[in-house]
Amino acid sequence: MTTALSGFLLSLSLIVAIGAQNAFVLRQGLRGEHVFWVCLTCALSDALLITLGVTSLAAISRLLPWIEPVLRIGGAAFLLVYGLRSLRAAIKGGEKLDPNGAAVSSLGSTLLVVLSLTYLNPHVYLDTVLLLGSIASRYPGEEALFAIGAALGSFVFFFTLGYGARLLRPVFARPQAWQVLDVLIAIMMMSLSASLLLAD
Repeated sequence: MTTALSGFLLSLSLIVAIGAQNAFVLRQGLRGEHVFWVCLTCALSDALLITLGVTSLAAISRLLPWIEPVLRIGGAAFLLVYGLRSLRAAIKGGEKLDPNGAAVSSLGSTLLVVLSLTYLNPHVYLDTVLLLGSIASRYPGEEALFAIGAALGSFVFFFTLGYGARLLRPVFARPQAWQVLDVLIAIMMMSLSASLLLAD
């Protein structure tokens, strides 16, 4: 249970940052357009990539023992940079999400946008395949539980974001809300970076 919870919390901390994919999900949720299918596509994509990362990195690590520390240090550096960027965004301020972009009317077009934002984004591979796959190796024999927890985190996040978007509209119309979120993300990312560097 602890392993699954670790995967769940880490997955949430990685995907909560507002990027192009999350902004699109939030925008669709605010409009009420194809919300279920958008959320399901994002969550299933994450689950697929998490599974690939957990299973592939475990096999590669057995063949190439040196790759785990390289990925661990690389992941720590990525998280540190990510955290510093969030901290800089919080200090700079002025960020807010504009949900009034061009509407996508058909389900097919909407899903094409979602898949593009997911699989053409290099950060999704860093987060799901490399980083989560590397951290899963710290739970020998329980990698599947970690992956299940991480995938569940994605499902909870995307469906909460999509269907809870209308409730968040007045909050995230204010730049101060983004500053608070960015500070929390910065703290989480830098803490994870330190934990990777200090791991045995």
